[in-house]
Amino acid sequence: MPPTNRPDANHKPPQDLRTVFKKYQKLSIGTVDNDPDVIDFIRGSVLMHDNSIRIVRTITSAVLSENSTELISNTNDTTVSSSVKVFEHCNFPGIEIIPNLLPCKVQLSLLSRLLHRELANSQHKTNIHTHYHVPYELSRSTPYRSPSTRTQSSEEGASFFNCHPQCPDTFSPLSSEEHKPITVTQFLCKKLRWITLGGQYDWTRKVYPQEIPPPFPQDVGNLVRGLFPNMTPEAAIVNIYSPGDTLSLHRDVSEDSDQGLVSISLGCDGLFVVGMREEKDGHARSMVLRLRSGDAVCMSGPSRYAWHGVSQIIPGTCPRWLQSWPASLEEPEEAGNVEGASNGREAWRGWMATKRINLNVRQMND
Repeated sequence: MPPTNRPDANHKPPQDLRTVFKKYQKLSIGTVDNDPDVIDFIRGSVLMHDNSIRIVRTITSAVLSENSTELISNTNDTTVSSSVKVFEHCNFPGIEIIPNLLPCKVQLSLLSRLLHRELANSQHKTNIHTHYHVPYELSRSTPYRSPSTRTQSSEEGASFFNCHPQCPDTFSPLSSEEHKPITVTQFLCKKLRWITLGGQYDWTRKVYPQEIPPPFPQDVGNLVRGLFPNMTPEAAIVNIYSPGDTLSLHRDVSEDSDQGLVSISLGCDGLFVVGMREEKDGHARSMVLRLRSGDAVCMSGPSRYAWHGVSQIIPGTCPRWLQSWPASLEEPEEAGNVEGASNGREAWRGWMATKRINLNVRQMND
């Protein structure tokens, strides 16, 4: 049964919250750095909000290590050395903010699972499927340097990054009258905006299909479930952003569950705007978070249906050790020997330097 407190999907965000969103959409990076209203745990602006932000729990290093094991089992070291603090703002009870949740090696392994293995899984739909045939056979090529040489690899090593950027193969449109073919480079660098995992959300009808969904990736699900034990990962949307992209203010109301929404950030910094309408006067209270690679947010309880969106992707902020992905790492000592960061994909070096990836996980049913 749908939650009794679920908002109407057709409602629009409050005007004053839209004003806040537009403000941070247009701010320059220098202005963002010095804006006291942006909650930023790295730059120390969180001290400006000292009376409003409190620690609500701690995730121990043992819990992090235990639940990261499947993702980093092939690295040199599978232990996680530091615990992390979980914060909450007094105006938004139920929204957990976790800076630096995922260590470098976990971020790298998670990124490789999402953009190598899961993107190459034909059960997981993308925004591209709306207008194009997706040639999954390209993802099963052996990584190669020249666009003229390619051999087939196993399903385990499947990735569209196995194709050379100058690969002549294309994605053919469903309707040649409406769209032109696109190349692998256009697909990976510009056109790809989202991937669905598990429950395949129908963006047109704004519902989850009735048929049984593909299984949610076990290792990714175990990581999320272990760190956020009050929810069961059943569906996810992986958003792929570049500077200039935004995610409009919205509320996630299609699930037949009011368990928490978990969002994990990888790559460039993003400004995350959250807001809720005050019942007394109809005005909205808001919060702006600067989220960095490895940070996480969980929206639950009284803030489960808060308005939220990404107003800006801040260019030039991807961590240096992550920028070269999916090519070999420049600082392997910081991340370990991570699967998916291989010399066979050197032609794509620097792809991640301009990207922000958000893994947004939810429970579909109680």
